[in-house]
Amino acid sequence: MQRVDPRSVAVATSCPYCGVGCGVLATADGRGGATIVGDASHPANFGRLCSKGSALEETLSLQGRLLHPMLRSGAELRRARWDEALGHVAQGFQRVIDTHGPQAVAFYLSGQLLTEDYYAANKLIKGFIGSPNVDTNSRLCMASTVAGHKRAFGADVVPGCYEDLDCADLIVLVGSNAAWCHPILFQRILRNKQERGAKLVVIDPRRTTTAEDADLFLPIAPGGDVALFCGLLTHLVANGATCDDYIARHTEGFAQALAAARAIAPTIAATAAAAGLREVDVASFFALFTATPKVVTAFSQGVNQSAQGTDKVDAIVNCHLATGRIGAPGAGPFSLTGQPNAMGGREVGGLANQLAAHMGFSDAEVDRVRRFWNAPRIATREGFKAVQMFEAIASGEIKALWVMGTNPAVSLPQANDARAALAKLDLFVVSDNVLSNDTIAAGAHVLLPAQAWGEKSGTITNSERRISRQRAFLPSPGEAEPDWRIVGALAARMGFGDAFRFRTAADVFREHAALSAFENDGARSFDIGGLAALSDDAYDALRPTLWPIRAGETKGRERFFAEGGYFTTDGKARFVAPEPPALHAATSAAFPFRLNTGRIRDQWHTMTRTGKSPRLARHSPSPFVEIHPADAAPLGLVDGGFARVSTRHGECVLMVVVTDRQRRGLLFAPIHWSDETSSFARVGGLVTAITDAHSGQPEAKATPARIDAVAFKSRGFLLSRAPLRPAFAELGTKIALADGHGLLFASDAALDLWRDYVAALGDAADAADAADYLDEARGVYRAARFRAQRVDLCLFVGRQDARAAFEVATALFEKERLTDEQRKALLSGRAADGAQEDGAIVCACFGVGAKTIDRTIAQGARSVAEIGARLRAGTNCGSCIPELKRAIAAARACCAE
Repeated sequence: MQRVDPRSVAVATSCPYCGVGCGVLATADGRGGATIVGDASHPANFGRLCSKGSALEETLSLQGRLLHPMLRSGAELRRARWDEALGHVAQGFQRVIDTHGPQAVAFYLSGQLLTEDYYAANKLIKGFIGSPNVDTNSRLCMASTVAGHKRAFGADVVPGCYEDLDCADLIVLVGSNAAWCHPILFQRILRNKQERGAKLVVIDPRRTTTAEDADLFLPIAPGGDVALFCGLLTHLVANGATCDDYIARHTEGFAQALAAARAIAPTIAATAAAAGLREVDVASFFALFTATPKVVTAFSQGVNQSAQGTDKVDAIVNCHLATGRIGAPGAGPFSLTGQPNAMGGREVGGLANQLAAHMGFSDAEVDRVRRFWNAPRIATREGFKAVQMFEAIASGEIKALWVMGTNPAVSLPQANDARAALAKLDLFVVSDNVLSNDTIAAGAHVLLPAQAWGEKSGTITNSERRISRQRAFLPSPGEAEPDWRIVGALAARMGFGDAFRFRTAADVFREHAALSAFENDGARSFDIGGLAALSDDAYDALRPTLWPIRAGETKGRERFFAEGGYFTTDGKARFVAPEPPALHAATSAAFPFRLNTGRIRDQWHTMTRTGKSPRLARHSPSPFVEIHPADAAPLGLVDGGFARVSTRHGECVLMVVVTDRQRRGLLFAPIHWSDETSSFARVGGLVTAITDAHSGQPEAKATPARIDAVAFKSRGFLLSRAPLRPAFAELGTKIALADGHGLLFASDAALDLWRDYVAALGDAADAADAADYLDEARGVYRAARFRAQRVDLCLFVGRQDARAAFEVATALFEKERLTDEQRKALLSGRAADGAQEDGAIVCACFGVGAKTIDRTIAQGARSVAEIGARLRAGTNCGSCIPELKRAIAAARACCAE
């Protein structure tokens, strides 16, 4: 028999980033790495990957990994055996339970966990410890959608599927920069525009990259969404565009919702005033929606992350219910989920206000789950939602916390308070795959090594309810274990072993599927009973599958509600009358701006994975704040300079981006940087912890803020084979490099101090192969050190932005051997004679820089397609296409002059 080299076998798995749920083919190289390509057979992406997915193979190193259990001993963490670590946790939990009751124990989970991990954790804490206090970082991104769905539909159900984006005639994106945050879906939308002539409306306070492809862009004021969709409902009724038959047969509460809408936005003029828009634009949007039967309204964090997020969701849903545009191909409201398995967490009850399998805490549901789990200690009420949970930790009500696969000291609102609260815990446990992050640094007592993507096996559910397998293609390193197994091992030590006898992830999945079908006569939306009897082999081979898939069925259901069938007691949807819109935190003379936070194209959450990729680091390498030119000028803020952004909760120092793409009076800052990766850039520390009354989701888009110019004597960069972070670089951001470390910095240190710093790093042998350049009059110092014909260290310090020199130096740093000409170029900051600079990365998928693109345009490429044919830029995820269009437009404008 011919033996197959396992390295030649491509493993079908799924991407670990956003909620699109793209399929991936991973081929291990036998050295701890793998080749990653898109899976052309997966219905979520058909082979395409975004910039982050395309760079996954750069994130697989074991550098910085937690590989063994650790226990805190004084101020230090020491290596421990699994038995010792788990015994310590079990005893600590039991001690807290005995003294303070089970409600003093809490779990904080993550949308990065697999469904099997989520299920085991939820079962342990709610079913057997008896505490309802388990929540997830998904509370921060999609809880308002869950609450809105349950109010309107009677259950948390996404009515449509991705195919609706292909056949809709009008797509409305609300609070979604899909071109950057869900680029694979956005490319489907653009293909629909190009091939079928679909129209695209983008509603967002910022003129994002997504808005550049819109037929109509509505730069809505913060908090204006409810007014806009109330105005739309009023307009639909006034123009006879409602489906009265659908309303009568399948809904309740229409009259009350309409009365509330008329009170909030009775006319187009009133709507425009309340939403901060021009009347002509509102009228155009209303006319498009009214005239187009096949409409998909897709929404994301701009809707969810609001103190009125649930009302925003239901204001959108009301318009679809009123027109009967729901559940049919190309029609319906559609939530674009943020994390890869936020949906799976909702399925198993990972949220504090759910029990399991989309069941709540009614007496009947508690009894049903109790009997299925045989769990006499089961929680009988809702627990603390994320923000409440950390407030309860701060007040001492929660004494023990287990954090799994997330970084709340960075991501939570008022993150400084959250970090301080963690230090008060009697027992603080973290299971993760990183040895250090801001949460661990807050004083974790126990670290438990969990498997990472590529090593673990299980399932995730994407935004369209599609369950996909995530499969291992790398060996498990060190003593790392899957999270579900860690949970089961702890359960056994606490005396619950009989209920956690899971041998494999398939065992966990089968129980999860069986619970979904248990005493389910169709009244519960979530039912995957058709998968409850899968064999291990069938589970391993499971193809992407939509739920529900009930016992006896072989195919999941694509759409809901075209013919009614809602999951309420009478089977009818509920129109919801929203509260009058009002932002809950007011601006003032001290804090006159509103801070909006969000994601950027090439980074993910707190960068524990994407931060390892050199390719992803070079599009937006520094934490920044965007401000409109008219706001920047009176404050002395300049593009590329620095500013201190302050709120009532904290402050950050960020690079300034002056752009008319930002609305006046607003600031935007990305969420990704932490104390691990940058100094003074943990934006979560600025965000208010005001939450939606229905969903518990915090407001992350409108915190009152101020901004002040900050000046430094110099700025520059440091590239080194060894990790270095000078104490006198007051502001520094780490940059991933291949086989090295980078630091972009700003400093008030004298040039002599930098020169002494470089001298202190080397020895006599190094000094013989080193060079430096000092120009005190211009405030410039540059130094380079070489070892074995490679750059060992490179330092640039000057008064000006050194981004161009950084790109040149980074390219030379990656070379195995430098010529004499290249050595000279390293200190000059310009490309060597005959070499061409690539410039800042524009296309991260293929590593194509801005200067390369400009040269290609100068050589005759006059369209995005021509650039793609020559450079491949824009041919994969397409998220760089708007920048390609801008470069083409700039070249044309230059020629016209």
